[in-house]
Amino acid sequence: MSNTDATRGQTALAASQYPSAITHLTKALSTQSNPSPLWLIQRSTAYQRTGQHALALADADNAVLAAHARGKRELIATAHFRRAVALHGMGRFGDARLCLLWCLKFNEKEKGVTMWQAKVKADYEAAGGEDAECNQVTVKEIPDKVEEVKQNGDAVKENVKPNKGKGKEVEQVQEVKSTSAPPTSTQTPKEKIRNEWYQSNTTVTIEIFAKGVPKDAEVNIQEGSLEVSFPIAAFNTTYDYTISPFFSKIEKSKSSFRITPHKIEIVLQKSLPGLKWSSLEGTAPIESITAPEPTPKIPEEVLKAPAYPTSSRKGPTNWDTVLEGEDKDEDGEIDDFFKKLYKDADPDTKRAMMKSYQESNGTALSTSWSEVGKKKTETVPPEGLEAKKWEI
Repeated sequence: MSNTDATRGQTALAASQYPSAITHLTKALSTQSNPSPLWLIQRSTAYQRTGQHALALADADNAVLAAHARGKRELIATAHFRRAVALHGMGRFGDARLCLLWCLKFNEKEKGVTMWQAKVKADYEAAGGEDAECNQVTVKEIPDKVEEVKQNGDAVKENVKPNKGKGKEVEQVQEVKSTSAPPTSTQTPKEKIRNEWYQSNTTVTIEIFAKGVPKDAEVNIQEGSLEVSFPIAAFNTTYDYTISPFFSKIEKSKSSFRITPHKIEIVLQKSLPGLKWSSLEGTAPIESITAPEPTPKIPEEVLKAPAYPTSSRKGPTNWDTVLEGEDKDEDGEIDDFFKKLYKDADPDTKRAMMKSYQESNGTALSTSWSEVGKKKTETVPPEGLEAKKWEI
């Protein structure tokens, strides 16, 4: 029966039917002596989306303990993430920030963490930084177990702490009100929520007009897409807004959003300033493109043939034209073999031939740029001769 209730609870959660999800998951958990961390995480999510943040925190705390007992690192990470979301809803920004760090400690790829870190950081700083009372850290990585009991027909969460042999100190966290009570909320009904957008040369601004948007609304901005989601507790439903892909790529790091009592305002920074968007949504997927590394350039001083002193009546020899076969020495044509060798060579071989021939004063000719490019080619005169430096 517990598995059936759990399945029904999971289905209700996916359909945004949060009270039903809480009911079925509670029945499933009541049959277990060692509760499932996954079911606790799912009920914590349902509690949080109905605005019952203290109960969401209690389930997340117990999920951490249950996941540790089973050695499930990914579930430990998700449980810490749910703790952070619940703590943020309670206005405890310092504790929420620390729980997100513990989440990353167990799973760096936990979905939604990056967005929530930005959200918590913004609220932490807006509240006054480390000196603000709501930013003080009181949470522990391994929380105390929270028991669930029945009292006057209603479910109650109790925080159980050992008290040095004097029994247990019980601290009531929050009472769950009957789900049959009518909801009281000024939130805009889902069907009446509207959105608009406008643009400038550098930005695209999207406004979602809705009253009572919770501060923990999920706004996920990517280079090519946008996802917005928040619960409408008064009507037991969730509002979802998605654009994928954008008309053009945006700068994620320079984009932002803010939540006011009457709307969500999202400002997207265009990657191509001046490009006019004809619509919010495009047709081709947008992917991150990594620019190729530039090809290293050969210094000009290497490519340019240096001029050497000469006592020739004709002046300095242009070795480029000599090796190309366009010039003649005093004895006539340059050997056909060397002309053909140079003509058919690749650029590196040509550079090696020019540099070695010039630096060695015509006593060496190399075709290996990997050797010639590293050092100067020394003059090696034929046997029986010696090199002589001319002074001008």
